[in-house]
Amino acid sequence: MTTNDVYGEWKLGDLRVRRMGFGAMRLFGAGSPEGAVEVVRRAVELGADHIDTAAFYHQGTVSANEAIRAAGLGEDVVVATKVGPYRGPRDAFPTGELAAGDLRGEVERNLRELGRDHLDLVYLRTGGLEEPDGRSIGERFAALARMREEGLIRNLGVSHVSAAQLAEARGIAPVVAVQNRFDITMERDAALLGTCEREGVAYVPFFPLGGFGLPGDARLREVAGRHRATVAQVMLAALLALSPALLAIPGTGSLAHLEENMGAASLRLGADDLALLRR
Repeated sequence: MTTNDVYGEWKLGDLRVRRMGFGAMRLFGAGSPEGAVEVVRRAVELGADHIDTAAFYHQGTVSANEAIRAAGLGEDVVVATKVGPYRGPRDAFPTGELAAGDLRGEVERNLRELGRDHLDLVYLRTGGLEEPDGRSIGERFAALARMREEGLIRNLGVSHVSAAQLAEARGIAPVVAVQNRFDITMERDAALLGTCEREGVAYVPFFPLGGFGLPGDARLREVAGRHRATVAQVMLAALLALSPALLAIPGTGSLAHLEENMGAASLRLGADDLALLRR
């Protein structure tokens, strides 16, 4: 049974996906590998056919890639991953960036862990959580473009980039998606979202629910009250209503939160709701 989706679909290159997907970064919250697999399978049952992951998404006994593989998903589920950050075996989170020559090893690691012979979408992820630094990404993106030509990668994206870095990447190979930090209360990337919409590039926010806890915004609570919805659902529905190019990939390790998040795909906000949220 899938969630009633009022926001339609988008094409990631040659792959069509629903605009409400699932992010695997927080799967460790399931508490066990078996619990993580259950969350992934339920996400697909609820309509997610676009799952975002990375080999460096692991904590304790839970690996996002391994959970996705164990879930036994069909080929109709698009799996996007990202490479670029370096996370050592004792690091709690990525602490650096891989050089261009090291990216093949990360692509091959994702192939092994996901049990696939090619990757549907691979992002080059740059920097940390601060503003994009503007450095050239050409050498590293070109390394991924060569792997695309070899057939290891089907589509390419970029993550945590400036407009200039996106343009640089697009001068090397087609870019089907941008993944930057964005939520309805912090639209610092609105201009780049507009560029993506005009150029037919998907814009896929990370931290669509604020990243470190839901924002304490009275406007969100007011709209949630109008629709008898939760603040999280309003934030996700508002993103989907903002631009047809915007894809949502909220993540969780909780089945209850998963049901809540996926329910946002059936929450239709009105123009007055959006005007209030963007005021």
